[in-house]
Amino acid sequence: MFHQIAQIFKKENKDLRKRIYFTLACLGLFCLGTTITIPWASVVYDELGFLEIFNLMSGGGLRSFSIFALGVSPYITASIITQILQMDIIPYFKELKEQGYTGRQKINKITRYLGIIIAFVQAYAMTIFYLNTNDIIVMLKTSLVMTAGTAFLLWMGDQITQKGIGNGQSLLIMAGITLSMPTVFKEAYTAFITAGTYSNIAGIGLFGAFVLVYILVIVGIIWVQLAERRIPIQHANRTNSMYGKEQNYLPIKINSAGVMPVIFASIVTTIPATIVTLTKNQHAIDFVNKYIVNTSTTGFILYMVLIVFFGYFYTFLSMNPEEMSKNLNQRGGYIPGVRPGKETTTYISKSLGRLTIVGCLFLVVLSGLPILIAKFTSLSSTASIGGTGILIVVGVAIETYKQIESSLVSRSYAMKRKRLK
Repeated sequence: MFHQIAQIFKKENKDLRKRIYFTLACLGLFCLGTTITIPWASVVYDELGFLEIFNLMSGGGLRSFSIFALGVSPYITASIITQILQMDIIPYFKELKEQGYTGRQKINKITRYLGIIIAFVQAYAMTIFYLNTNDIIVMLKTSLVMTAGTAFLLWMGDQITQKGIGNGQSLLIMAGITLSMPTVFKEAYTAFITAGTYSNIAGIGLFGAFVLVYILVIVGIIWVQLAERRIPIQHANRTNSMYGKEQNYLPIKINSAGVMPVIFASIVTTIPATIVTLTKNQHAIDFVNKYIVNTSTTGFILYMVLIVFFGYFYTFLSMNPEEMSKNLNQRGGYIPGVRPGKETTTYISKSLGRLTIVGCLFLVVLSGLPILIAKFTSLSSTASIGGTGILIVVGVAIETYKQIESSLVSRSYAMKRKRLK
């Protein structure tokens, strides 16, 4: 890692440094925006309940009603909808999916417009629920400012992707979580030590255990994110002598879906709460809080089931075994001992399904354990979703690091070829 850092500051990597500086500047602008509270909506909440995960992703901006209060979460919701529509539900979206790059561009454009519409709906619902005002002008102004903040973040995320390093939307989410992490430790320290709930020795011990668990979770996440099964691949038109016995393989990660199942499950469980806040029906609000919010028993079970469901859904959507088998066959490749075509598709599906079970169980433990700990201790809901935040931060950090490393390797190879010429 230190070798890569040294390479970044070499003279020939000046353009790469510019990309990194541009990315850091955009993330800094995002962090600044999370501290700018909407003037006529200057309220701060200690607890947001089911919305805490979105407060974490927005760098704490939702709690203080900042201009970036919604972050890019509406875009994630829109992505879920468009991905579901591509599964033969609406033929138009399936046709766009099959059009390659042009189709993906159109889908991305639709997703952005849909994300902005969802942002306005979410912003309006939040102003009704949290501002406690009947002034329609104030509610509309607040909703429009929050929607504009999300639209700006989507634009800035695209700029990071094109002119910077890494995936812009993912980096904005990671920046928001990183910005909120000191608050997580601060609230854990308050709950265990300064609140007076526990004795001094017990409180210090519990806080030390909390920090130790965080470290172990980070190590576990890194291990799972990097772990993969390598299915050996051979090519009919290649021989071992031609490639120096280099083994080709098809890599399949244990957790191919990353953190998306957790985010999807969180969004789905918050949709009923958002709807009932718009209706202002107290019986409906009580029902949602009692049976659907993930801190309740039935809500917790529903949350875990949704994580498993979306784990399989997103994995098989992003890594379609049939398409993988087809691409492998077109390139003249095959899995030793497995016939091309349907048998290869079945083999990849079984391998992917078994690994996904492990990945989903990992996500269930990572997401469920903090909620249980918070339920039976004095930890706040902010600290209870820290595990999910770590998963997002580590996953995005690994992907960004790989992109930087790949860029350095390709530049080094290009320089060597230039010198040989």
